[in-house]
Amino acid sequence: MLEKIPDPVPREDLHVLVIDNQGLVHDVVASALHEVGIKHVSSAFNAFHAKRLCETRQFDFVLLAFNVSHDKDGFHLFEELKHLNYINDTTTVIFLSAETSTELVNCIVELQPHDFWVKPLQRTKIVSRLQYLLHIRYKLHKMLHCMQNGDYSTAMYYAERQLKDSSLIEYHPRIKRLIGDCLLQLRDFETAENYFRELLQSMDHAWVHIGLTRSLLRQDELEEAQLIVDDLLQRPDTRFLTFDLLAQYFIEKEQFDIAYEQMKEASRLAPRNIERNKRLWDLARLNHDKIGQLSAVQNMAKFAKNSIHDSPQLSLNVIRSTIDLATSLGGTDAEKYIQRAQHDLDNVAQQKGVRTELGEQVNVIKARVLCLKDDKKGAEQVMKQSSANTDGLSMEDSLDKMKAFHELGMREHCISILEKLRKQIEGDTFTSQVVDEYLKQESIERNEIQFTPKELKHMATVNYKENRLGPAYNNLRQALTISPTDKQVALSLLKIITNIHVGEDLTEDQISSAKAAAKVLVEGKLSPTQAEKRDIYIQQLGLEVNEVHASDFIGVLSQEVSALNSSSSNSSALNRNNRDGAKESEAS
Repeated sequence: MLEKIPDPVPREDLHVLVIDNQGLVHDVVASALHEVGIKHVSSAFNAFHAKRLCETRQFDFVLLAFNVSHDKDGFHLFEELKHLNYINDTTTVIFLSAETSTELVNCIVELQPHDFWVKPLQRTKIVSRLQYLLHIRYKLHKMLHCMQNGDYSTAMYYAERQLKDSSLIEYHPRIKRLIGDCLLQLRDFETAENYFRELLQSMDHAWVHIGLTRSLLRQDELEEAQLIVDDLLQRPDTRFLTFDLLAQYFIEKEQFDIAYEQMKEASRLAPRNIERNKRLWDLARLNHDKIGQLSAVQNMAKFAKNSIHDSPQLSLNVIRSTIDLATSLGGTDAEKYIQRAQHDLDNVAQQKGVRTELGEQVNVIKARVLCLKDDKKGAEQVMKQSSANTDGLSMEDSLDKMKAFHELGMREHCISILEKLRKQIEGDTFTSQVVDEYLKQESIERNEIQFTPKELKHMATVNYKENRLGPAYNNLRQALTISPTDKQVALSLLKIITNIHVGEDLTEDQISSAKAAAKVLVEGKLSPTQAEKRDIYIQQLGLEVNEVHASDFIGVLSQEVSALNSSSSNSSALNRNNRDGAKESEAS
């Protein structure tokens, strides 16, 4: 028995909020709204006023300019209103903008508003679109109510009935899309696959291809998925959604280096999404990309300015990532980032309330900067009141404290914090999956490696000059483990292994390390001198190194297909097992 759905709000009782910093827009829109019978129109000229108005009532329509005012852009205001539940599935949202750049359109498409009006606005066109949107609102009321309450099966029931309504024919694609979303939400991937296949017979919308690809990937139907992905990556309207989809797929397969490449592309195409930049940051850390880590957190701070995400913590995270990068470098490069970190720390520490609310976090960062300046006594003095206690600290605060203890050689405190953090990570979401893997990695490396990359490189130089090739090899092997994309470390390691090979046969570990270093050097950009040295070392060691780019998705999928096909002679049984496994994973 279907639940009783409340009746839709009569037109004269609808409440509309117009958010724009241009008075003319308010006049034109209000006139059009009154013409179609909507009397209750509220105007906000900035984000602060808009939120104040939303606190007093739930609006049925929200017309939102992308450039609201200097205090916040429409993208972040939309995120905030949605987060506060001022905008929900039953709210009709219309974006207004005079700009139509690809980046902006990608960002707006991601928000999925009900309509997008390009300025300058014309009253006659506004009236026409409003009449249509009002018609849609009443017709889809029951379906949207069920979506709002997470009742996807009932939402599909109403959606299928509304597909028989010829008056909704312009909206049929959106209804069909909603049915596909419901099937994916219900994790019925086989039915979803068949549904999207049938849609492709009559429509070529990008979301149909995306839905089919998602369904195929969830069932590990990789051979067909790779063909669709190749096409989707050529379409400007689906590229960033496809990269997002691929990132999640490769994370589930624990191929985090490939997932990172996909997420970088998605973030580049739609850079304003804070959550995506957070995922990019997590993947950068997991892949030891210190430069990528700093870039991601800088984007977070830039685009979160004056948004719900804005906080002094973001500024601290930028400084922390700057320190992480400086720790992996040496010489003038390191000094440049140390000075930047010190400058930014001084600025943050002067902000009102930071010393009171974030005093411990600021001290930990100060200690890490002192360590970089080789003032460990000063760092110890700053950290003398700190313990391994993480109560009341965010994960980033705790991680930074852990790194400070590690850099001071206080290994027990360092490991204790990591163990506490790992207990806090649960579930199978994107964040927990990536962060849990990062914490595992940190636990292994902090247990086995007691020095920073900078210290290890210095020790290797001393050992090499004293002709202690074995210790020099161990120093550089550990340095490459922590900084796996550092080309100078890779080249030095390859040089050491080549010298070892002159006098004795190499061990399996040494051969493996040589291949890892050679791969970094083959795939990275080198100066002519470095490339010449690399080729000499590889030739002398007799290595065969194939260049594989993580962004080569098609090749990776082909390897996945081969692995799946070879693991079982019965492909139908294999697919059933994969589907069951996917469902169990989703259910967990």
